[in-house]
Amino acid sequence: MKKEDMEKQAAQFVAESRRNVVSLEEAIAPELAGARIFDPPVWGYGDAKDPMFQELKKKEAVGPQFLLPEEWLPKANSVMSFFLPFTEEVRSSNRTPGPEPSALWLHARIEGQRFVMAFCKEIQKILGIEGIESVIPAADGRFCSVTKPDPKRVGNWQDASYTSNWSERHVAFVCGLGTFGLSKGIITEKGMAGRLGSLIVTETFEARKRKYTDLYEYCTRCGACIRRCPAGAISMEGGKRHSPCDTFLESTKKTYAPRYGCGKCQTKVPCESRIPKRNY
Repeated sequence: MKKEDMEKQAAQFVAESRRNVVSLEEAIAPELAGARIFDPPVWGYGDAKDPMFQELKKKEAVGPQFLLPEEWLPKANSVMSFFLPFTEEVRSSNRTPGPEPSALWLHARIEGQRFVMAFCKEIQKILGIEGIESVIPAADGRFCSVTKPDPKRVGNWQDASYTSNWSERHVAFVCGLGTFGLSKGIITEKGMAGRLGSLIVTETFEARKRKYTDLYEYCTRCGACIRRCPAGAISMEGGKRHSPCDTFLESTKKTYAPRYGCGKCQTKVPCESRIPKRNY
């Protein structure tokens, strides 16, 4: 199957799916009904045998609990990674000062993630029609993520915190989508305000060339995300600390349940919707 054909069908799904629109029934406020959440995706592709996936098993990367593509799908040949950028309407709504996330951003975070999974399954269906097997790690029963450390954990999960056995961000880096920023998000050609997803497939797709060599190559270290973070979780020296970020997100759950979110470090920053330009 030509990836161009698959990408065209995927873009059509994003444009036409009602799941990519805030419904009147779920809208926090009536004026939010009908708002589109995502623009068309940006794609990255990786060779399932790329040695860099093995590198993700290192403790300083994702960790030994990271499962290789062939551990998810024995006949894996390629990894497909995508970034769904939030629309201008979503992004602009969250550029306001202060700690509170916008109502539309809350929809984009929760209903948006629901759409990401629907999008993955649509891609899986498109591939399946062509006889291509695939696995969606984030929707697989073997997927596991942890937040705070637990001394009872043993083996590969010992001392693990704020990690999982499949990292969308690290996979996106391997697949040529972009590099990390200080806030630990991935800066793509469409910025970092959006959501990531991936599939592992038996088809062989040409890998996207990584136009970078350093983990943080696209980050200019301008400090905008530091100033925007209401949790004080980001610093120039240490990047993002997960614990204070998690604590802040938990507080938003109490206020906006069943939704939660923040996204201040992804909006009103130079890497919101593009790769920022460096000032030399």
